[in-house]
Amino acid sequence: MTNSSLARLRPVALVALLIGGGAAQAQPALAEIKVSYQPALYWALPFYVATEKNWWAEVGLKPVFSIFPAGVPQIAAANSKSWDVGGTGSVPAVLGHVRFNIKTIGLTNDESAGNALLVRKDVADKITRDPASMKGQTILLTSNSTGDYAVQACLKRYGLAKADVTIKNMGQAEIISAVSSGNAELAGLWAPNIYTLEEKAGAKVLCSGKEAGVVVPGALIARGDYAEQNPENVAKFLAVYLRAWKWMNANKPEALAMMKKFYEQGGVSISDASMKKEFDTRPTFDLTQQLARLDRSRGNSDADAWFGQIAIFMRSTGAIQTVPLPGDFITDTYLKRVRADAKLNEFANRTR
Repeated sequence: MTNSSLARLRPVALVALLIGGGAAQAQPALAEIKVSYQPALYWALPFYVATEKNWWAEVGLKPVFSIFPAGVPQIAAANSKSWDVGGTGSVPAVLGHVRFNIKTIGLTNDESAGNALLVRKDVADKITRDPASMKGQTILLTSNSTGDYAVQACLKRYGLAKADVTIKNMGQAEIISAVSSGNAELAGLWAPNIYTLEEKAGAKVLCSGKEAGVVVPGALIARGDYAEQNPENVAKFLAVYLRAWKWMNANKPEALAMMKKFYEQGGVSISDASMKKEFDTRPTFDLTQQLARLDRSRGNSDADAWFGQIAIFMRSTGAIQTVPLPGDFITDTYLKRVRADAKLNEFANRTR
């Protein structure tokens, strides 16, 4: 608006304009919250959906995202307070508690079927017929990850120990390249990298964590000091995440279209069938289900048992020296805040 246009306004209109502008300026500022995650992963999709739908602002939050290729560097970044909350695998969540007082405040999904031991297609029949033939072979995997946990559970299923094979630590992209080029036969991967290797190189899943009898939960996490000082923001973060899953499960065609865009942004291109498999094989938890999995009213919770087994595995690998008590780092405090707040509760359960 020009000065001459402003001068032509009648006094009442001018006052209304100024009051209106003042009112706009008086709107409460959004609270910045730093969110960490790993790109192109099923459990990270809610962050993208919530951003596209502008749901963060509805609860008064302004997310600032940071992404990491895997859980270990993500956890390490907590030491510099580069993020406040986020999602990660259960193995790095335990490591985060031991090293940096990171709290597990909820579950992203059950990814037991989404962490697996794969075999190159030309040797798949041989190893499938005789899994013990893996003895003495090299397995590529990302150490201290849920993929590592699933692979070792699979070895145990076949009567093999970690000492029976050679483990080589590599990033997921490097593993895919090595198997695709014929330089490796066995690999530990998590989805959607599993589907990429299946589709691009014809690799076969030999055994998943689910088939090996272990539960592999994903973790919603927060820095301990941040959560203690900003409990309302942590509760709002959880409400946004839960609403995204609630909406996606009620609107799967649109959710799958958004997943495709999100994965492509992260450099992952998989078939529609594989994207659908993500939804079909990896259960998620709404607010009521989250609280049920973390409920300790009758002793240890489901989450306590799942993370407890993971902590035992981590001690066996030398990643941690002692097994922490799940009650020291898994908390339902912030989920209960969502339930107790009528507005957040309703928001977290919306399907539209």
